[in-house]
Amino acid sequence: MKAWRAAAAGLAQTPEAGAWADLRQVHVRYGRVQALADVTLRIAPGERVALVGANGSGKSTLLRVLHGLADSHGGGLLCDPALRQAMLFQRPHMLRTSARNNVALALWLRGTRWGEACTQALLALQRVGLADVAGQNARTLSGGQQQRVALARAWALRPDVLLLDEPTASLDPHAKREVEALMADFAVCDGSDGSAVEVHRPMPMTMVFSSHNLGQVKRLASRVVYLEHGRVVADLPVHGFFNGPLPEAARLFVKGELVS
Repeated sequence: MKAWRAAAAGLAQTPEAGAWADLRQVHVRYGRVQALADVTLRIAPGERVALVGANGSGKSTLLRVLHGLADSHGGGLLCDPALRQAMLFQRPHMLRTSARNNVALALWLRGTRWGEACTQALLALQRVGLADVAGQNARTLSGGQQQRVALARAWALRPDVLLLDEPTASLDPHAKREVEALMADFAVCDGSDGSAVEVHRPMPMTMVFSSHNLGQVKRLASRVVYLEHGRVVADLPVHGFFNGPLPEAARLFVKGELVS
């Protein structure tokens, strides 16, 4: 990932000290649709940031900007290039091959020898509780299992930063609990428990995820960013977001009175 994307003239070329990502007055348009408007946001390493808001509020676009998949049309984004990133999509793409190969290919494309990639892939699948389906065609797995394969694929790359777009949407309650438990574990675990390839980080994984599940947000996030029509309307610690004063639209969203 480049350290600087869509730079505005005159801005510094590195994030502020202690930041993983620095967004400054970012604008994104899709035709006539303003997906993000004047978004300024700073995310520190080790934070667990939940993006919430109604459908179309800009959550997915913001994640794509952070991962370099969408360019801003104004402002800029600074990221620490020393930190590795991975992104999990709401509907992860599974290749028509085994679950093991779906994970191993990501490692192979990064330059890992195929034999070693397969070994690491099996360990990653074991990490998410899917070692028993490693040889099964990934497209025949349930939605929850596919999401766990995608988590294994992301985790195998040993990222410092994990971005997730509605990771439990459309999953049944049991699958949601499994994926959420893995997210919680990934956020606090450095991977050195012997269950997979060791990963030694100076701090917990940085996690940014979008969600409509406010219970999930309470359980997993340390900070909540509420978006409305592409703008950041509230940015608070999780306790303050759910217990303190909020702008009216955010208050209605938390009460379930604003259609998402």
